[in-house]
Amino acid sequence: MVQKPQPLIRIARRIVRHRRLILVAAAVAFAVSGALGGSVATKLSSGGFDDPGAESTQAQHYLDEHFTTGGMPNVLLLVTADEGTTVDTPAIAAAGTALTNELAQEPGAAFAASYWSTGGAPPLRTTDSHRALVFAHFNGSSNDLNHLMDTIGPKYTRHANGVTVAVTGFGEIFREVGHTIEHDLTRAEMIALPITLILLLLIFGSGVAALLPLAVGGLSIVGTFLVLLIINSFTEVSVFSLNLTTAMGLGLAIDYSLFIVSRYREELRGGAEPNVAIERTVATAGRTVAFSALTVAASLCALLVFPLAFLKSFAYAGIAVAALAGFYAVVVLPALLAVLGRRVDALRLRTHAITPPEEGFWHRTAMRVMKRPIPIATAAILLLLFLGSPVLGIRLGLPDDRVLPTDKPARQAADVIRHEFSSQEAGALSVVSPGVDATTRSGDIDAYATRLAALPGVARVDAATGTYLHDGPKIPGDPASPVYARFVGTGDSFLNVIPDVEPLSARGEKLVKDVRAVDAPFQVKVTGESAQLVDSKAGLISKLPLALLIIASITFVLMFLMFGSVIVPAKAVVMNLLSLSATFGAMVWIFQDGHLADRLGFTPTGAIDSTTPILMFCVAFGLSMDYEVFLLSRIKEEHDKTGDNVHSVAIGLERTGRIVTAAALLMSVVFLAFATSQVSFIKLFGIGLALAVLMDAFIIRGMLVPAFMRLAGEWNWWAPLPLRRVYDRFGIQEHVQLEPIVLPDPPVDPHVPMVNGRPRRERPLVAAGRDKGDV
Repeated sequence: MVQKPQPLIRIARRIVRHRRLILVAAAVAFAVSGALGGSVATKLSSGGFDDPGAESTQAQHYLDEHFTTGGMPNVLLLVTADEGTTVDTPAIAAAGTALTNELAQEPGAAFAASYWSTGGAPPLRTTDSHRALVFAHFNGSSNDLNHLMDTIGPKYTRHANGVTVAVTGFGEIFREVGHTIEHDLTRAEMIALPITLILLLLIFGSGVAALLPLAVGGLSIVGTFLVLLIINSFTEVSVFSLNLTTAMGLGLAIDYSLFIVSRYREELRGGAEPNVAIERTVATAGRTVAFSALTVAASLCALLVFPLAFLKSFAYAGIAVAALAGFYAVVVLPALLAVLGRRVDALRLRTHAITPPEEGFWHRTAMRVMKRPIPIATAAILLLLFLGSPVLGIRLGLPDDRVLPTDKPARQAADVIRHEFSSQEAGALSVVSPGVDATTRSGDIDAYATRLAALPGVARVDAATGTYLHDGPKIPGDPASPVYARFVGTGDSFLNVIPDVEPLSARGEKLVKDVRAVDAPFQVKVTGESAQLVDSKAGLISKLPLALLIIASITFVLMFLMFGSVIVPAKAVVMNLLSLSATFGAMVWIFQDGHLADRLGFTPTGAIDSTTPILMFCVAFGLSMDYEVFLLSRIKEEHDKTGDNVHSVAIGLERTGRIVTAAALLMSVVFLAFATSQVSFIKLFGIGLALAVLMDAFIIRGMLVPAFMRLAGEWNWWAPLPLRRVYDRFGIQEHVQLEPIVLPDPPVDPHVPMVNGRPRRERPLVAAGRDKGDV
């Protein structure tokens, strides 16, 4: 009876049989995805940082729906009088008033006010009266505001009528952030691609083989662009997710291509014909790559539980790019190899001697570690714990103008406001009072505003009834003036609390809590930058346990189904947490505490953007599992053949150590290219992930895995009997029964001496198809 080929063998044979059709379909998919998804950057949102269920978000929505003048100012004009004049000089005051009126007439402007239109409120000018502020609110989404600022920013950056005008505020800052990131992304790609290609040439030793990962990466990235464009038609997708798409698309394509191509070449060197080598490659390495892609995608699924569209967008991008990279590596790459055959080694650099597995660097490393597993594991764990200790002092924040370099105009204007003005107009807190009529309840509003103005950290309070200074007299409000009429809706009203503390700081958070604690004569909701910080942190922290549970559970289940063990998944989760804690500790030490700030070119703020650690954790955890699967799958394959734990660990590390190391170096190049960004949270993201990848590849895979595998022995593959039955029925069996390759005996040369009935062969051996650095 002829045994039916295993499923992966059948798939591989179909790939070989239909290789040209598969390549044509891939080319068509690339062209269609590029044509439709190429414009995705212009369609995605620059926002998505708000929690829809938070008090601050609900209050902002109420402002947008019930007040045509909006709430917090999102555009600020810093007006500087020429030398010899002040903001109170009649000519300068006239110019400031005209500027205020001009800004109020801009399309989309809900209101505009200034030092001059509010009756000369002291917080709106510097103590030397050399500078004053104009502030405005523009309606619309963050994308609408970005488009408006493309006109407003350049138009109002000018010198005329005795004043110099600089533009800042939320709208202008994040317009500059968006443009800077777009420029940085292009530069990062220009840096990463040539370096990656050179390293691929050195690793593969063949020009043709080196281009294969780039082909898989290009297909994955462009395909993800189309996926994001489709998702964007249903829900909000952040434009910042494109950074992850490019970095992970190229990185995973390199990882998966290295694993597939190296196994294919190994099979060719073992004597297999190209088509047979592809079958065996898909059945072994292809299975591992598919499972690894599933594990990476599963880790990123945890981002979907968070309420912020910004984080959800990275889940959409990460899941799509991991799935596509896995699919193209398992289906399209073998089709390419089937067309190339042995020409995969074309455009060779040079050949070198084959080193037997038992004599390789990683085999020797594994054996040294397994001879002294306890001291080596202890030293590695202590090192990781030491590096991770700064994470205990982590403080979370939100990005502001200081994410930009100091030479950006919006950042420079914001720095002047921060240091020379007693109030922070851009950090105003809007206190919304639904259903409160400002006419009939003016007395309640007056008393409430007075109490708010007395709070520590408040510069003044603006309301329909007037302006309330923290340490000065009340400035009565004129109901007919747009400055005060903007606080009145149809049966509704709101107040603005302008702080004299940094909005995105611990003092800013305390002010929010103090404002919310003040006894109000009516129901109120508070919004603003500081309120968004408080609410977003609460929302993220509340969902964090669920996200961690999802990651740990999915990872545990998937690894159990692949390896049939409960020890291996538990060990993998614990080691990844150790590695990531060390990475986060380094990030806190550098980016929060400000060490190396001058060398890396960023401004420390004493906090880290609250979304970045969560995003980095999910991405880095997925990539760590990627390498874990590569290593364990080869160890399991060897263990199934020999039953020797020490031998299988050493051979598994030798067979995959070079691949994992090469993949980690290449992926770190990609991430470090993004670390050249001028925007600090992109720099943090790039450096953090590069460090996580390198630490995982060298410390975890090179030291801790061999040590723990040696200590656990055969318990590595243990599972309780009930779970063993589950694995036997539903498990993803890693070891594939492959028919041995029988090579014909070489012809006997009478001039070659015989040893044990075989011709003696001199070392070193030069293999056809083995290049320098070949993996």
